[in-house]
Amino acid sequence: MKLSTPKSQRTRPLRLAFFCLLCAVSATAKDKKPPQLRAPMAGPRATPLQITWLYISPNTNSQKVAQVQVGREMVVIDKSGDWLNVEANTDIQEESENQDTPEMGDDNSTPPPVTGWIQSKGVVIDSTPNGDQILMGAAANEEALASTPSGPANAPQAARLLYTRLYEMFQNSPLAPDARWRAADIQWQIQRSDIASLPSSKARQPYMHQQIDEDALKKVIKLYPRTRWAALAAFDLIDNKLCGDWEGSEKCPENETEIYEKYAQDYPDGPRTARALYEAAYRQAILTNMYEDKGDQNKADKAHENCRGLADQLKAHFAGTDYAWRAQMLVFKLDQKIPVFGIDRG
Repeated sequence: MKLSTPKSQRTRPLRLAFFCLLCAVSATAKDKKPPQLRAPMAGPRATPLQITWLYISPNTNSQKVAQVQVGREMVVIDKSGDWLNVEANTDIQEESENQDTPEMGDDNSTPPPVTGWIQSKGVVIDSTPNGDQILMGAAANEEALASTPSGPANAPQAARLLYTRLYEMFQNSPLAPDARWRAADIQWQIQRSDIASLPSSKARQPYMHQQIDEDALKKVIKLYPRTRWAALAAFDLIDNKLCGDWEGSEKCPENETEIYEKYAQDYPDGPRTARALYEAAYRQAILTNMYEDKGDQNKADKAHENCRGLADQLKAHFAGTDYAWRAQMLVFKLDQKIPVFGIDRG
């Protein structure tokens, strides 16, 4: 299947509003199937779509045991009318979706799940008709809520957990690959936002930055090779390879150009390929200005022509996209001897 500024400012155009909230508080692989996840105990899996109470007995007048948050993993032990007797995780944040054993497995380092009774209203079980679609809708809704100024602070995590439940509870669903990618991407963006607030994030060399955990995204690439989800995951992973503040060094845009061009070669028809080619063109435009400022006209001319060649690739393969037009603008400015420093690359 074929897929298609002195400071490094990396953005996510389609999800920028979604992840701004964090600062205040994707065909299944043909040649490899995902591993079968082991159930934490005997019984159907389930998850709530809303924050709900666990009771000591199937009665709202009985003692409350704990609250179960949206998307948390539950296992149904028994049923009584409109009530479910469950084991539920209530307070352990899932740190990585790359592990095949869910958080309610036999890891003795984490507190045990809480047992109690929960009203079945608003609970999706792995036997719920169209349960995968319901979870996908619920998770997407949490993302939409997170993109609004008044959205709940826990909406990104709720979305991530719901996507995780989807690919765990409905492993054969056609939605499972997309859910796994989305869960991994949300976790990546959360960590990326946190790391961006650290002083070390401004360091020029990538190895001087705190690295974002790559395991979940690498698992997407491993499980769904040569798919759009693998292409999306691979683009995210570029973040760990980029400089912070370029500090006027030509090495940063030179190296980053190679990274983006390599990505475009690996995923020629991917959903982020146009973006990658533009990022490479932008860096060649910046290099043109840098070399001109230093009086190295030979290198400046070469970078100018590299930028033009990348713009031509975009025009040939991604005509009609914003990235193709923006690359043409870069070439025009270079031709007119207009500096391109400071152009927003969002």
